[in-house]
Amino acid sequence: MLDDLTILGRLLRLSRRYWTWMALGALLSTLTMLANVGLMAMAGWFIAAMTVAGLAGALMNYLLPAAFIRLFAILRTGGRYLERLVTHEATFRLLSELRVWFYAHVEPLAPAQLQRHRGGDLLTRIQADIDTLQHAYLRVLVPVLVAVAGAAAVAALLGLYSRSMALVVLISLLACGVLLPLVMRAAGKRSGENLVATRAALRVALVDTVQGMGELRVYGAAQRQAQAIEALTAQICAEQTRLSRLSGISEGAVGLCASGAMWGSLLIGVALVGRGALQAPELPMLALLVLASFEAVGPLPLAFQRLGETLAAARRVFEIVDAQPQIPSTHAPSPQPHDSSLTMRGVRLRYDTQAPWALDGVDLDLAPGRCVAIVGPSGAGKTSIVRVALRFWEYQEGEIQLGGHDLRSYRPEDVRRLVAVVSQDTHLFNATIIENLRLAAPDASEEAIVRAARAAQIHDFIAALPDGYATEVGEVGVRLSAGQARRVAIARALLKDAPILLLDEPTENLDPQTERAVLESIERLMRGRTVLLITHKLALLRQRIDEVLVLEQGRIVERGTNAERMRRRQRYAGHQARRSESAEE
Repeated sequence: MLDDLTILGRLLRLSRRYWTWMALGALLSTLTMLANVGLMAMAGWFIAAMTVAGLAGALMNYLLPAAFIRLFAILRTGGRYLERLVTHEATFRLLSELRVWFYAHVEPLAPAQLQRHRGGDLLTRIQADIDTLQHAYLRVLVPVLVAVAGAAAVAALLGLYSRSMALVVLISLLACGVLLPLVMRAAGKRSGENLVATRAALRVALVDTVQGMGELRVYGAAQRQAQAIEALTAQICAEQTRLSRLSGISEGAVGLCASGAMWGSLLIGVALVGRGALQAPELPMLALLVLASFEAVGPLPLAFQRLGETLAAARRVFEIVDAQPQIPSTHAPSPQPHDSSLTMRGVRLRYDTQAPWALDGVDLDLAPGRCVAIVGPSGAGKTSIVRVALRFWEYQEGEIQLGGHDLRSYRPEDVRRLVAVVSQDTHLFNATIIENLRLAAPDASEEAIVRAARAAQIHDFIAALPDGYATEVGEVGVRLSAGQARRVAIARALLKDAPILLLDEPTENLDPQTERAVLESIERLMRGRTVLLITHKLALLRQRIDEVLVLEQGRIVERGTNAERMRRRQRYAGHQARRSESAEE
């Protein structure tokens, strides 16, 4: 596990592109703090000097000190505005950079290295956890720089009047700016870490509840899920209460240090006034200067108290970023494929060293322009073939060739450019239809998009919508039916125009009428392409199928055409007949 200093160092390195903005923000914050200290000190001297002059009946030039007071007031107000503007600009730029950086590291991990993470957990890391990282700059880096600069300036100024007064104030500032933050850091570390973990668990539970509400109601588990969410909420409230109490204690301690330093300075100052070493109006000036100087160190206890929360969020982000992809991308260029063939020889794959083989010696010959269908029960390894073909998972034994070259010689992203996929799990982003289609070809023209939609038999439906191709499909395509979403996926595959096509149960969970419409679109998609079809439906097998492979427990147990298998009534024929009979019933 990464230690705290390592995490802070990495956060600083990630923000180095914005050090100019950050330095400017820290400078403005320091100037604002010094202007406030100067305003308090000058106001104290001015009031005291006017009082003394009035009692003595002497004349006093009040224009110059009044001008300084106005100057300090303007600097404080303008500086505070500019400081907020600059520091938040730096923060938003940094957060934007961090999210892009995080996604760039997450994308190569999918799907193999992300399977142990829930979708809600990943969403929390890219949203809430990265948002929390802003505190490393706003609540830690800037306050520390301001505290150092402010304490040094105040101590130097006080040293001009009295070294003993400067020493007393410096000790108080160190106690408030170093000792108290360390105590608050130790006291708030556990609560901060628990708060981050519990918030993540709550978001995961909420996402699971929303996505699985139907199943929860069917199995009568909705109430139990609600109780779990309530328990997590109560735990968050308890941690927030502990942190709030610590915040109150830290604020009280800061006030105590400031008051102690001020009274100590007054005692020293009174003695100096009695000896004539200090003028009377300077005494309230120094007292208010000391009191205002604690604005420099006041934010540090709270900042370090919440540091545990920031570091816990950073640790969760780095946990994902530091994970190694199942198949790392190389900088070497991929070979140019000779054709659109895909062959496998003795391929073996398992997802864990202790797990059984998901693929156990699979042989596959998918020549250019051919269509091979793979059938088999659930868990037989059909989807595993797709995963290794797309370079999502690394196979342990055997050989796979794509276009006449070893599959491992291709960069993973280049493999996926050569292969289009239509599966039962069609994912549509919460964007417009045209934006979802352009995922396959970002530079595609509107004419090409319309042609692909027509071929997929979805154009007429889209054109009838009020916003046409600019229609928002909603989260995971909720505003489209299953058949419409599937045809959008087919149009996306057509737009990609890849030479190899993988169809993974493309008509699963569709009603018969929708299935027929989708099958017509699939027929057009298959033309002129090398096709690997994974299915268990006879309707699909009536299409142009050159060979059928029966997969059981990761092994090919039958080969031949569909007609041969049905005539000979072997394992595959019996399997399909039983499925057909149950479907008819």
